[in-house]
Amino acid sequence: MSLKNPAALEFLQSRRSRPAKTLIAPAPTREELSPLLRAAARSPDHGKLEPWRFVVLEKGAMPRMSELTRECGVKLDKPPEDIAKARSQFDMGHLAVAVIEVQKPSEKVPAIEQTYSAGAVCLALVNAALAAGWGANWLSGWQVHDRDFCRKALGLQDNERVAGLIHIATEGTAPPERPRPDVATLTEWVSE
Repeated sequence: MSLKNPAALEFLQSRRSRPAKTLIAPAPTREELSPLLRAAARSPDHGKLEPWRFVVLEKGAMPRMSELTRECGVKLDKPPEDIAKARSQFDMGHLAVAVIEVQKPSEKVPAIEQTYSAGAVCLALVNAALAAGWGANWLSGWQVHDRDFCRKALGLQDNERVAGLIHIATEGTAPPERPRPDVATLTEWVSE
């Protein structure tokens, strides 16, 4: 029998990502980040394939990531404002965890379920960081969909892609609440 945890339910019903641009130093240390990674790794994983891994981008890696984003944008002929916006998450970043989806051969677990698992890890990491008192935000960007960028920046193999960049640091300012979905209009009840 499951034990009730009203505090956890209240947290989930009121959780709010913190925009990456509002995050300030300090970021979690390796010791502070480790339990958050362990919590994220408890996400649903059909077949126990572990179809994901983590690449932790510490402050010292951010300038390299920004420059590789610039190079990628120029190669892809992106407008300067798109390049600047994509670079900003690294220019202002203090720590980001790249959640890497790792597609693994499986007769029982379809590729799409492995993708879902990697997405669940991203959300679990954001929630773990928020629950631990950090500010956190799940980002991506056009650059992480470019194979050349992914190989150079993160060492990705052909069976890997970025599920998300989870920025974690201290909350600088609390964002205002935003409108939430009307769950009643999105829910269909089937009784027969």
